[in-house]
Amino acid sequence: MVDITLRRATAEDSKRLTRLVRTSSAYAGEYAAMVSGYQVGGSYIEHHPVYVAVDQDDRVLGFYALLLDEAELDLAFVSDEAQGRGIGRLLMEHMVAEGRAAGLTSIRVVAHPPAEEFYLRTGARRTGTIHPTGGIHWARPELRFDLTAAADAADADADAADADAAAADAPAAADADAA
Repeated sequence: MVDITLRRATAEDSKRLTRLVRTSSAYAGEYAAMVSGYQVGGSYIEHHPVYVAVDQDDRVLGFYALLLDEAELDLAFVSDEAQGRGIGRLLMEHMVAEGRAAGLTSIRVVAHPPAEEFYLRTGARRTGTIHPTGGIHWARPELRFDLTAAADAADADADAADADAAAADAPAAADADAA
């Protein structure tokens, strides 16, 4: 298995992240116009939480950008070569943790239509549709990661596990008292 490191992106990553966006096969065909001139600039990287997944040779496998003021996932890409290896899930788990650490209660995603299923599998729920506007000629799914529900569910699971452990210890404690 390839070692994967998730780190904060730097301005020096700008060209590699831009290349990943522009060469993504997810944006082929009718979607190509969306990314043809797109640039992930150094100042953008320095002003927003942008995290990059790299392998042991520092090859970019994927990245995401979170806009904290808007509580919105702005960019998320996984290289074509790294698809299906869990990189996207790793990035979304990290994004959720970063959002919680920043005090967000949810994170909005306006998704690329073919990516909707991925976001649903990683915990987002569909909240609406963004209709075509300007240079975008297709409807886009609007989704949301609810950070409070996931946190509450994790806490409930931990509490249940603690209760099960306490119940399992109770007969042993009673036996010890009887002896």
